[in-house]
Amino acid sequence: MQRSPVRQPSARVSDADGQSLQLWQDRQPRPSLAEKVVTGILVAAGIRVNGNRPGDIRVHDARFFGRALSHGSLGLGESYMDGWWDAEPLDEFFAKAQRAELWRRTPSAVSVWLALKGRLLNRQTPDKSAAVARRHYDLGNDLYEAMLDPWMQYTCAYWNGAATLDEAQENKLDLISRKLGFSAGMRVLELGGGFGGLARFLAERHGCEVVSYNISREQVEFARQWCNGLPVRFELKDYREAAQEREPFDRVVSIGLCEHVGYKNYRRFMEIAHRCLRAGGLFLLHTIDGNRSYTATDAFIDRYIFPNGMIPAIEQLGRAMEGLWVMEDWHNFGPDYDRTLLAWWDNFDRAWPRLRTAYGDRFYRLWKFYIMASAGSFRARQLQLWQMVLSKGDIPSYRPVRRP
Repeated sequence: MQRSPVRQPSARVSDADGQSLQLWQDRQPRPSLAEKVVTGILVAAGIRVNGNRPGDIRVHDARFFGRALSHGSLGLGESYMDGWWDAEPLDEFFAKAQRAELWRRTPSAVSVWLALKGRLLNRQTPDKSAAVARRHYDLGNDLYEAMLDPWMQYTCAYWNGAATLDEAQENKLDLISRKLGFSAGMRVLELGGGFGGLARFLAERHGCEVVSYNISREQVEFARQWCNGLPVRFELKDYREAAQEREPFDRVVSIGLCEHVGYKNYRRFMEIAHRCLRAGGLFLLHTIDGNRSYTATDAFIDRYIFPNGMIPAIEQLGRAMEGLWVMEDWHNFGPDYDRTLLAWWDNFDRAWPRLRTAYGDRFYRLWKFYIMASAGSFRARQLQLWQMVLSKGDIPSYRPVRRP
């Protein structure tokens, strides 16, 4: 960080003719109170300001300190987008910050207000839920095609035995298939269908008939074209409308939707899946999860990435499942998300020269902040990735699967 020096008088001397001269010296200004506080908070996490260790922060504009202190994660993210600071590697900065739970030391008015709104209001009603489709999932299919694998999987890959992102994402699809035992002719309900990769996989590889619900117009249009001619029906509708399906399904799958459902709606979500599943069927839920129960997501993520999103926790989902579901299997492979996110970033970074004109340099820093903050959170084990297999309790037994 460069500060302009302040000139101050140091001493008076006489020249050869006896004339008095004033000498001046440059003095660096003293750190502000905000700088002292933020520096102390970072040091507690093993992060030095203008240090040279992995994850240390380099501050380019002293206004960063006040902005981060007063606005928390929102100020941290916006000042990064403005180029006021950097860290290399950025994901390691976030891993250190998350291990020390620095966000708990600097609660901002924005985060408190979000938590309060989450308690008082249902921020994931059908109308409000549509905001995340407009803001995030409808950004542009060119972006996601450049970043993702051939199956267009925008959720955690399964790296068990895989060397590349493409292999790891196909592993994930195979793992889901083995856990649910798909066979030809099965009817499958997908709640939150993404770009249609899982539906295509099930139709092509297993001969299943798939009905998929999704509120992202861009994703649904992509999926309909990609799966044309296959026994797949894509509904541009909220997951809640799946309750109107007349025929029961052999399997229900939800991959990456639960992060947008909200704790006030978890019970209804579980009831819809339960109502749509025929006797003897299985429900697989794949979701990011946190270590604590909250009523809102991070302020930066809420504003710029996933509006009205919310990461569920054990207690919240447990209450929603009670009396409806039997937990047959609970699989956590959260560390695989760290590696998945870094692979996405590598793909995005390589593609940036052709994406730059459409998205702009500020978006590049926004996207880097989002991807690296997420990777750091999984590395620090503050976030998990769960796959749960649930039944109605009407099957004799279930054998857990870990290999694709």
